[in-house]
Amino acid sequence: MLLVAVTLAGCSNAPVDANSTGFWDRYIIYNAAQFIVWLSNLLGGNYGVGIIAFTVLVRVLIFPLSAISMKNMTKQSEIAPQLKALQQKYSAKDPETQEKLREETQKLNAEAGVNPVMGCLPVLIQMPFLLALYQAIFRTNVLKSGTFLWMQLGKPDPLLITVILAAILTGLTSYMSMLAQPQANSMTWIMTLAMPVFIFVIALKLPSAVTIYWVVTNAFSLVQQLLLQNPFKLRREREERAQAAKDKERAKRRAYKKALRK
Repeated sequence: MLLVAVTLAGCSNAPVDANSTGFWDRYIIYNAAQFIVWLSNLLGGNYGVGIIAFTVLVRVLIFPLSAISMKNMTKQSEIAPQLKALQQKYSAKDPETQEKLREETQKLNAEAGVNPVMGCLPVLIQMPFLLALYQAIFRTNVLKSGTFLWMQLGKPDPLLITVILAAILTGLTSYMSMLAQPQANSMTWIMTLAMPVFIFVIALKLPSAVTIYWVVTNAFSLVQQLLLQNPFKLRREREERAQAAKDKERAKRRAYKKALRK
């Protein structure tokens, strides 16, 4: 989301049409825009509705990739304490120790079923398509000239409602993601608090067509987070495992004391 915001804020605002040149503008952005227009006409002719439908469709299509990424991230967060212990154990910077650290890290990842590449690969695959969607909305005159509810799609939301919703939903998604981690460090807290503010400031200047997309995709992400990486369920499972480990340790101590008495 951060990369998309920064890229969009500095991207070209030159309109795209059938006469645009270049592979990206002519074949990616223009066709994405035409598909949004087609969806809008199919759903009653309102471009705002078309943008919402396209956003949901995109999120559904990339859902399998997102599911893989989130499950992998969950596994990574579970082994984070063990990884930190390895880093402390092999903290020396000599080549032999660092090689041993790499070997032990690979072994830990393999045992836990973690693929470090899968954590970012789905995101990298999604980014070009999502950027194309943003720019299709941002650079297509017919989309920007439409209206949706109280908004003109080519201008910022005058009531700031979608801007505020985008910031709130971004914050909620970030907060849920942080809760899913076993431990949150100071940097995680900073990003969780800063992201909604950053999104709010950026969205103030964006056409409402883009903030509509932002609201819908963040709402979808929040639901996806609750389905695939529910922090409350993960926390309960961690507490149950921790309690089971304590009970097992207490049982061992009782058995040991009983053996000593005999």
